[in-house]
Amino acid sequence: MKKIIKIRHLYTRFGNKTVHENVSMTVYDGDIYAIIGGSGSGKTTLLREMIMLLRPTGGTLEVLGYDLNRIDQKGAQKLREEWGVLFQFGALFTSLTVEENIAVWLNEYTSLSKKTIRKIVYSKLEMVGLDPEVGKLYPSELSGGMIKRSALARALVMDPRLLFLDEPTSGLDPVSAEAFDDLIVQLRSLLGLTIVMITHDIDTIFNVVDRMAVLDDKRVVAEGTLTEILKNDHPFIHRFFGGNRAKIRINSMLKETG
Repeated sequence: MKKIIKIRHLYTRFGNKTVHENVSMTVYDGDIYAIIGGSGSGKTTLLREMIMLLRPTGGTLEVLGYDLNRIDQKGAQKLREEWGVLFQFGALFTSLTVEENIAVWLNEYTSLSKKTIRKIVYSKLEMVGLDPEVGKLYPSELSGGMIKRSALARALVMDPRLLFLDEPTSGLDPVSAEAFDDLIVQLRSLLGLTIVMITHDIDTIFNVVDRMAVLDDKRVVAEGTLTEILKNDHPFIHRFFGGNRAKIRINSMLKETG
């Protein structure tokens, strides 16, 4: 199976503070892959390194065949056009309408006509389940769920192969969170995406994630499918999946599998 992201023996240090120590993980083509871990475990730092906002101290990090330690400026720009990023709180530009927010990257990196850009923008709005009228609104006029979907439309506007999601259901009510989970699965199938997400949402992990990495003690302490992770006796995994919501989901999963 094709490796989309390959991390080997990665170290991250900020001064005297070590965030990652000998981190290794692999994301395969078509995965919905989650990175989970406690507060301060380095999840967001790892995501920032994958999208070239930070540089690791040591080790190797390959994304879509590019070695990020050796990539030149031209290669970096080309690679950025191959992925989309949904930040935790949407990160929409507050002074721009939704339509203008989604069009930013098309205006910046293409020479398409305004008519074509507008057509693409509204096709992405439809793709994420938003009405065309939303395009004329400003972020301050949107609900939490609409902000997430608008930001997702912007992340998809360049037709990426790889999608990064930072806590995609954070701040959403259970109904909106479930609908967003369903949308992620639909988009993966529709667009042939590989998706990497940071999440602590138990329902998301059980509903949509194919494989995951568990960060603790500055390293990946477990990697694999949910079934494989649940067999691991690491203390953090026991704590993370030890709550009532997780126990209910685990019991339901066990009943389904006999």
